[in-house]
Amino acid sequence: MKRNNFLKAGLATVAFLASPFLWAAETLKNYRVDKGFKVDSGKDRFNHAISLFDGDTFMTTVSTKDTNGDLYVYESSRVKEGGPALHTHFDQDEMWYVLEGEFLIKVGDVIHQAKAGDTVFGPRNVPHCFAKVGSGDGRLLMTFQPAGKMEAFFQKVSEGALKTMSEAEQDKFREEHGFKRVGPPINQLKK
Repeated sequence: MKRNNFLKAGLATVAFLASPFLWAAETLKNYRVDKGFKVDSGKDRFNHAISLFDGDTFMTTVSTKDTNGDLYVYESSRVKEGGPALHTHFDQDEMWYVLEGEFLIKVGDVIHQAKAGDTVFGPRNVPHCFAKVGSGDGRLLMTFQPAGKMEAFFQKVSEGALKTMSEAEQDKFREEHGFKRVGPPINQLKK
């Protein structure tokens, strides 16, 4: 019986000593910025734009860290034609707002021709992709809600994570970040 009392007292002491750390962990987990902020035009939230592919630059405007994972917004500047493969996000809605240039944005079976000022919405679990078309620069303001692991995915890709991976490894990597490739990239519509 004395042994049980000793164990109970030991567990109670550990719980008591751990409580400040558990409180701190819970507080940090639920962290959101408590003040508004401004990101200047053409700048990244952390002054560190990332490059994903040849000619693509991503500048975070609202980070996953700012919103405890509720929202991720970035500006994508594209020089070359094309875009990502057809894919589906398991838990994120995605929105594209065209700032400059022209894009084809496929959501489900519908292909939207979008120009500066147009907005296209893609609900989670609906296959989608987009491509910059035509000459000149293209710029999109893109939003993920909730943020999921997209910001982390883009950061890792910019650091070269996909370069040494096989197609199967790349697909597994995508799925670990909350989305799945389900088809080829969209090609420019024939006129």
